[in-house]
Amino acid sequence: MTTDPAAETAADTGIAAVFAAVFGGSPDGVWAAPGRINLIGEHTDYNEGFVLPAALPHTTRVAARRRADGVVRLFSAQGDGSVAEFAAAALAPGSVPGWAAYPAGVFWALSEAGHRVGGADLAFVSDVPTGAGLSSSAALECATAIALDDLYGLGLDAPGRALLAQRAENGYVGVPCGALDQLASSCCVAGHAYFLDTRTLDGRQVPLDLAAVGLSLLVVDTRVKHDLADGAYAGLRAGCERAAGLLGVRALRDVGAAELAAAEEKLPVELRPLLRHVVTEDQRVLDAIALLDAGEPRALGPVLTAGHASLRDDYRVSCPETDLVVSAANAAGALGARMMGGGFGGSVLVLADTDRLAGIERAVRGAFAAAGFADPQVFPAVPSQGAHRVA
Repeated sequence: MTTDPAAETAADTGIAAVFAAVFGGSPDGVWAAPGRINLIGEHTDYNEGFVLPAALPHTTRVAARRRADGVVRLFSAQGDGSVAEFAAAALAPGSVPGWAAYPAGVFWALSEAGHRVGGADLAFVSDVPTGAGLSSSAALECATAIALDDLYGLGLDAPGRALLAQRAENGYVGVPCGALDQLASSCCVAGHAYFLDTRTLDGRQVPLDLAAVGLSLLVVDTRVKHDLADGAYAGLRAGCERAAGLLGVRALRDVGAAELAAAEEKLPVELRPLLRHVVTEDQRVLDAIALLDAGEPRALGPVLTAGHASLRDDYRVSCPETDLVVSAANAAGALGARMMGGGFGGSVLVLADTDRLAGIERAVRGAFAAAGFADPQVFPAVPSQGAHRVA
């Protein structure tokens, strides 16, 4: 898939109008960064393992203009109508609250890394669903990072911007996420998945033209919101780090599938499921890559469903709504499905024959209605372009 120039032009005209209404005048440019899906490889990134994301067509766009006085002003069309304002030189973790902490954190991370970044006016417009496990926060951070990179001529590459965006979320916002979300938002290429080793940061673009073989990916947003800053995510990460320490390895990625049973015996009972998920999930990523390289994308379905079972039973980050999507979709003829993201709500990714999508969507909506759940949001996921300048 290539970016639709007409659609981008219309969106850019809209955000320029938002910028003019809030700040006056014209921006120096417009940039965009996408949300992401993750085919497989969940909770492996902070264990230095493997991931396989793809960018969504849904983006956070930012119109931005440099300022000479060191003042930063932030506005979001999805916010409450207020403008967050602060001095770039006075930033410290916790000094900017709410949604504005994410772009503020990028200013802070750039400064901490020694990059000379002054003030700017930034207006954001986003159609990335929030709280859906589609990395809306990473899209916000990566849009900010690429805008500041261009505005101030920093000369950063896409992985470098991504790691600074991750630093913003870790050190400024306080969410101990791995690098998956930011690297996907920055580095993905349209029509491809991005096979990434999160330890070495070696990445490979893997062609993912599902339409050519009559397949599609569907995202089902359960509308169940989660907050990764609430301690649950941090607790899982701490458990994995504790398990790695007890096993004498740098990260759980260093335990191979053949060593799993023996390694489990060395751990307390409560840590064994975490190890089991990480080791088997890393192997599922490698299996998925082998299938795609062999031209067998249909065979990805069982890999996805097995990944969901592991997240549900071992990592215990699923919920009734995500479980229901998976079971209803598979019963209606999907090839496979699994929850994505940090967990405790969010979205489910479904792989299916394109001509069965309508029936699968009806089945999922019907199952939600019967269970008394709110109607989900459903949309196709087409592998799209990572962060880029659009005007």
